[in-house]
Order: sequence, then C-alpha cells, then structure tokens
Amino acid sequence: MATKKTISDIDTAGKTVLVRVDFNVPLDGGSITDDKRIRSALPTIEALIRGGAKVVLMSHLGRPKGQVRPEFSLRPVAERLGELLGKTVKLGPVEIVGRETAKLVGEMSPGDVVLLENVRFDARETSKDESECMELGEEIGSLGEVYVNDAFGTCHRRHASMYGAAKAIRAAGGPAVAGLLVEKEIKYLHQAVSDPKRPFVAILGGAKVSDKITLISTLLEKVEKILIGGAMAYTLLKAKGASVGKSLVEEDRVAEMKDLLDKAGEKVMLPCDHLATDDFENGGPVAVDGTDIPDGLMGMDIGEATIDAYRKVIAPAGTIVWNGPMGVFERQAYAAGTQAVARAVAEATDRGAVTVIGGGDSAAAVEQMGLSDRMTHVSTGGGASLTYLEGKPMGPIDVLDDK
Repeated sequence: MATKKTISDIDTAGKTVLVRVDFNVPLDGGSITDDKRIRSALPTIEALIRGGAKVVLMSHLGRPKGQVRPEFSLRPVAERLGELLGKTVKLGPVEIVGRETAKLVGEMSPGDVVLLENVRFDARETSKDESECMELGEEIGSLGEVYVNDAFGTCHRRHASMYGAAKAIRAAGGPAVAGLLVEKEIKYLHQAVSDPKRPFVAILGGAKVSDKITLISTLLEKVEKILIGGAMAYTLLKAKGASVGKSLVEEDRVAEMKDLLDKAGEKVMLPCDHLATDDFENGGPVAVDGTDIPDGLMGMDIGEATIDAYRKVIAPAGTIVWNGPMGVFERQAYAAGTQAVARAVAEATDRGAVTVIGGGDSAAAVEQMGLSDRMTHVSTGGGASLTYLEGKPMGPIDVLDDK
C-alpha cells in the first residue's frame, strides 16, 4: 500500500482531474462550524491548479440516503472553498451526473474548480449492489481523464466515487493516483506498522472491544505494549476475573478475550484503578482504588495510578499508535485519563517518538486540547485508519496505480 503513485508522479496540465475529497464537515443551520477537512484538502487542490488541471471535486456530506435533501447540499462548502482558494468554485446540479454536469465540466478552463453536488444524493453511491455502484462510477469517470483519491476517511468503503470511478478511469487508460493527504496518511500508518522505531506502544480505547479484536490480535505481533482504556477495558477486566460492577461489558466476548489475554501475556496492560459513578446522568465521580469495581458503580475513566503506569510506558516509546479515548472524555468529570494520555504522547513526540493518532475520538481529544501540532500525524479517518492498521484490504487504495 505504501508504493502507490501520487499526483507528484503524473502530468495533469490541461487535463480534467476528478478528485474525491472528504468535505463531510459539521454544519449548524447551513453554516460550517469547522472547516478543517476543507483546509486539509487544499494542498492537493492548489497543486493541481498550479499544474494547469481542470479540477472537478466530489464529496459526500452526511447521510441523505440517496435523496436530494437541501440540508445536505455542498453549497456552503463550495462557498467556503472559494474563499480559501480566492477564486469562484462552481457547484454542480443536484443530478450528480447528466447532461448539465457534463456541460459544466466541458466548459472548464485550466485552473478552474468545480464541486459536484453531494454524491450521496444518488443512491447508487453507497449501493450494496456492485453493478449499481460500478454503473455510477463509470458515469462519474466519464467526466474526467485522471482520478485522484484524497479522501482517506472513506478509503475503507468501496463506494462508487471511491472505487468505481477510479476503475473506470483506469479502464479508459487514465491514471488513478493518491492525493497529498492520502499519501501522508499511508506514509505514517505504513511506517508505524511495518518499520516502527522501538519500543512500539499501542494505546487502544473506546466503547467496544468487538471493534478492536482484529486490531489487538494484529498489533500483538508487532508491539512491545498495548495500553487499554475506555469501556472496552471492562470486558477485558472481566475476562481476567476482576469485578466490574455495572460497567459496560460485552458478555458475548468475555471468553474470547480470556483466550486473547492468555496469549498476550504481559504485553497488554489494563487499568489498575478507576474513576466510576453510580449514576451516569446524575451521579458524581467516585475514585476506585484497585482493579475491582464495587457492585453498583460503573467505570467511566482510568484512575490516577493507571495514568502514572501508562505514562511510564509512553515516555520512552519510539513509536506510538493511539486509537480511542480512555474514558467518557466528552464529560469534563471523566476526561482526565484521555487528557493525561494526550499530554504524555505529545511529550514523547517532543522527545523524538513517531506518534500516529488514529482519527475519530482520539483526534477530537487531541484537537480540543490544542495538541495536534505536537503529534507526528493525526489521521483524518477513524474507521479507515483502523482498517489499515489491521492489514485488511482497502479497495479504494488498492485500485490506485502502483509506482
């Protein structure tokens, strides 16, 4: 996966370049509340403009479920992108592909930028029927001569604009390559798992251990330590025979986790104390010394002793991959564990560690704390980074041209 061609390897002068970006930005009353995803795509878009390409962008926004819904229009995105680029960005019609779109694209000059309307307005974009998906992909592909994937956040989904369009361009003899953002994602994720600086430490949190079983199994063969937090820790603690009170547990995974922990030996570290509560909505935090959580309490965050133990492992690390918070960090009362880990990872980066934050809630926590710039790489895709780290096939990346 690390040897895919990028926009740096091809000549795009005068060509119509289809670029799949991730403009799935948060909106409030039609206004963009965070334009980070738009800004993340600027290096690729600006490089193509400088290279004399006609740039046709496509993205999804929300889940309109194959229907044209005005609240999911990309119009605010086109306006914001135009402001950032200092030029007009025309928005395509609600019919993603068709005579009107073909005319709009056909009239473009080198350096022009067009943004197609939300690709999920067409139900075929996310269809589980591969023939429907490929049909839309071919229709999109007919608009351009070059395909660029710069939407890492959806690289684990074989959607029409992510996979079908790339296949169509290649079938017509054109290049399908990675954009600068996807190139950066692949570089750091690949480096972390294939050639890590030692010691290699993984930090895994979040709600469900079932979401991370493959990742834990894959990383066990590569890392020196895996530090566990979040609600998934309670399923693992129960598998070790600890009392977990009213904490969230995936009962159907306990036996499987016991086998995994037996295999892992000392590599997996679990919380040795907790911050808990008797009532999530109305109760306050209760410090629980020791591994066992009393009946009537549910774990909400890792405790002070666990924070200290995890800090000691993080400090000398050469490579750190972090995916998932240590507790219910959205509530300030239960954010201390996630915040402490974020600071420890930032300090390790300052000392020369390669640190990769695997998107999702971990990225949100690092962003909230103003620590993003002190990490080596903050992934733009939670689910996609998980899939990559697990070593699973990723069609939208696999389909791109090899170097």
